[in-house]
Amino acid sequence: MSPRQTGLRCVLFDLDGTLLDTAPDLGAAVNHVLISEGFAPLSDEIIRQTTSHGALGLLRAGLGDELLEELGATRLRTALLDYYAAHLCVGTRPYEGMVDLVHWLASRQIPWGIVTNKPGFLTEPLLAALPDLASCGVTVSADTLPVRKPDPAPMFFACDQLGVEAAHCLYVGDHVRDIEAGRNAGMLTAIAGWGYLHGEDDPSAWGADLHFDTVQGLHHWLRYELG
Repeated sequence: MSPRQTGLRCVLFDLDGTLLDTAPDLGAAVNHVLISEGFAPLSDEIIRQTTSHGALGLLRAGLGDELLEELGATRLRTALLDYYAAHLCVGTRPYEGMVDLVHWLASRQIPWGIVTNKPGFLTEPLLAALPDLASCGVTVSADTLPVRKPDPAPMFFACDQLGVEAAHCLYVGDHVRDIEAGRNAGMLTAIAGWGYLHGEDDPSAWGADLHFDTVQGLHHWLRYELG
């Protein structure tokens, strides 16, 4: 893609595995539940590969489908989320370089926001605990609208709130549904290669416009693209 050809005016981010490294706290929550039920905890590697699949995905990684259903998926998911909500920002941090990136966007008056499949009762207090992200212009959580990613409606809603057309927006995420959501909305899309990619993932097949291995690589591209 030729530089300075995109008409870019806005950047939207996925949350977990893109803007924030939430795996330490989500991992602590799933391991609390597993140990409480008499099972072995997940390794850090498995946690990082599975975090983008949500609470049920983490539980499934530890128990498998059959045992998860036998023990009660809803009960265990509730237990995981209750523990997580009470320990929401213990080890969670913005990825290295992300605070510099969003501060730079704010200094250039380039609107940015978050579109996540994390429910609002977790998203809102988590962001409130991270004042470095206060320049975020819009947050769309899993339950802000009746639908969630990969449906494009949350993407369009974010753009409407920021006063930017979707065609002039870049969406950055670490999961195939992020790229699908951005493409469905007609946005430029970028893979956050620093995020929670699974060993079996094939990001090259997702159809993204861009792929960055580091936050710094994304920041460098944005500085050049936005002038």
